[in-house]
Amino acid sequence: MSPPSYRPAMAWVITGMLVIFIAINWADKALFGLIAQPVAEELGLSSTQVGMIGSAFFFLFSITGLTVGFIADRVKVKWVLFTLAALWSVAQLPVLVSASVATLLFNRIALGAAEGPASAMANVGAFQWFPKEKRALPSAWLTSGGSIAKILVAPLLVLLIAAYGWRSAFLTLAALGLVWCVAWLLISKEGPYATRNHLPVGYEAAPDSAPAHRVPFRTIASSGTFIGASIGAFAMYAMTSVVLTWLPSYFEVGLGYSRVQSGAMFGLPSIFSMVAMIAVSWFTDRQLARGATSRGMRALVAAGALSVGGLLLAALPLVGGQLWPVVLLSCGYGTVAVSIPLLFASISQIAPVTQQAGALGVFVAFYSVAGLVAPALTGMIVDSAETPGAGYALAFQIIGIAAMIAGLAVAFLMHPERDAARIAPMPARH
Repeated sequence: MSPPSYRPAMAWVITGMLVIFIAINWADKALFGLIAQPVAEELGLSSTQVGMIGSAFFFLFSITGLTVGFIADRVKVKWVLFTLAALWSVAQLPVLVSASVATLLFNRIALGAAEGPASAMANVGAFQWFPKEKRALPSAWLTSGGSIAKILVAPLLVLLIAAYGWRSAFLTLAALGLVWCVAWLLISKEGPYATRNHLPVGYEAAPDSAPAHRVPFRTIASSGTFIGASIGAFAMYAMTSVVLTWLPSYFEVGLGYSRVQSGAMFGLPSIFSMVAMIAVSWFTDRQLARGATSRGMRALVAAGALSVGGLLLAALPLVGGQLWPVVLLSCGYGTVAVSIPLLFASISQIAPVTQQAGALGVFVAFYSVAGLVAPALTGMIVDSAETPGAGYALAFQIIGIAAMIAGLAVAFLMHPERDAARIAPMPARH
């Protein structure tokens, strides 16, 4: 039978399901930041201890991201995503039985292990339905799933916590994850741009799908695009992990907002990032379809986002009051976040189709190491600063400087067309 063509309706249905998947995933990640102050008060924890528990989420995050990425090269991504969501839902339950430092550590480590591969696998699942020149926009929507969690889900969790205690949020997220699992089983299927090895008998891959060849993984990992994208994403994720763990505490303890206000404001940076990511990704995909280069539309745009956003974050200690730090942080966060869907799309462009899951898994595994380090270091900085507000501002300044350096690395190293041509024995595509 003839190869199927791009089917936008089903492609966006699957993408919508995966956006919900990512939103639940990020709500799980963000939950500890929302309960950090009440938990610290109940259990008598210092900022350093809170930061260590926050960083524990990333203890196995990179390892499982790396391992599952290679497994997904050989297993249908439908089942990988279902298993991940089921595991992280079950991981919420021990805290309901016994709340202690030990169970919180177990919860964060288990959640991190189950959620480590989620971002890469969601992108793989979506990319099965889109040709290469159309992948930045669905990746932006997937990344925006985290923004949706912080804009819509986090305020609801804050109200739930205020009314019924922080344990109720764990139960709610576990239930949401299991409901998603049932819906995913009913709706999902492999897309026309999937790896040929995963397609049903008689169902051919679309013309855009690369031949099922494989190359030594070091060929992909040693490319300038892979190295540059990994450096850029590392800086971006350092910022993201600190925001997840510490932003409500910064608003409450550092800037003087109330606990409910701080929880409700948690999504403010994500509003800016969501609008910016979708607008920029739509624009770059449109320009690529008109013949622009990935070097210009993905590498250099991502480099600019990291540099400009980093500059805004680095200026945070220079402003005072309650309002302007929130504005500067929101704009800096949102601008840096623009880079991540462009970096994902670039990795997808250079990797052979049979190795995209593995390549994206390694990519996520590397950059998520930042999440293991950055929240803990922030806690130490806050504990050693003259005031909590000064400590938080200094931590964000350091992250901003790192983002500017990463932007230079992305601009210098990333060249997706060149690296795609070197890796794959075929003409490079956008």
